[in-house]
Amino acid sequence: MSYAIPDAAQHMAAAHVPALLRAMPKAELHMHIEGSLEPELIFALAQRNQVALPYASVEALRAAYAFTDLQSFLDIYYAGASVLLQEVDFYDMAMAYLARAAADHVVRTEIFFDPQTHTERGVPMATVIHGLSRACKDAEVRWGISAVLILSFLRHLSEEAAFETLEAALPYREHFIGIGLDSSERGNPPEKFERVFARCKALGLHLVAHAGEEGPPAYVWGALNALQVERIDHGVQSEQDPELMRHLATTRMPLTVCPLSNQKLCVFPDLRDHNLPRLLAAGLNVTVNSDDPAYFGGYVNDNYLQLFAATGMGAVQAYQLARNSLEATFATPAQQAAWVRQLDDCVAQLAQAS
Repeated sequence: MSYAIPDAAQHMAAAHVPALLRAMPKAELHMHIEGSLEPELIFALAQRNQVALPYASVEALRAAYAFTDLQSFLDIYYAGASVLLQEVDFYDMAMAYLARAAADHVVRTEIFFDPQTHTERGVPMATVIHGLSRACKDAEVRWGISAVLILSFLRHLSEEAAFETLEAALPYREHFIGIGLDSSERGNPPEKFERVFARCKALGLHLVAHAGEEGPPAYVWGALNALQVERIDHGVQSEQDPELMRHLATTRMPLTVCPLSNQKLCVFPDLRDHNLPRLLAAGLNVTVNSDDPAYFGGYVNDNYLQLFAATGMGAVQAYQLARNSLEATFATPAQQAAWVRQLDDCVAQLAQAS
């Protein structure tokens, strides 16, 4: 860790930590926009687009959110995305998320989107990107939130399909800043996408990848070495490999951890057992994020509040996690520094008020 913890955080009473978690400026670096589709919006879009759903009501759909692993979630996730057909659908979805993020004092969000989920259904690439990009611009004007897009490849599909998606997206290059890799991790190692990530790096795109959620530490090494990523999404299985833990701590490689997702998908069935506090104590550059908040029971502040309630972490860890998130963004150093000053001011003000 290359920064000092403010005295105000070190001496803040535990009773004031929930207020700090809610109020502190933070970045969200691991959030799939399709995973923010609340059941109510799914049904509204289904009606607008005359799409038949296999669920009789909002309540029936929400009741289906009982996942046993990543694949059981993905099955419903892709069904929900079937209602997204027009540019305004993508816009409405993104604006609904961005309103919640702004209310949670998210100052920067780097949003994953899965174009293959839509183009395979015949939705044009332009429809997807223009709807999401317009929402990002409007949200910055309306709420002052900095929002950018990261195009994610589906790892259960082929690298050839990823190359095709990249070429289809390049005419809209100004609307996204990076490339990610998501979907089913088991049986789909990072090395499968080594060539397409090399192409993206040559194009100047930022590189991130899911690794070490359900997959082994070897997948984290693969994302680092074969894909040359700048952030690891999830990474919680890194704890199984002491050498990897040392490497992650030494390099300050950001891990975008998603506590409620890990709980819902049975990676850590009980939040009290989540290893984020241990990863943080070991010097890893950990951040807190919501992953697919509509499906996993909480947006980013919910993740902070429930994790802290379960593990007993305090204001020092809250400050570390928020600052880590701000400095792990792909924003400019000047933007990051401005947000860190806001964070320091927030901690000082809460300490005075208490």
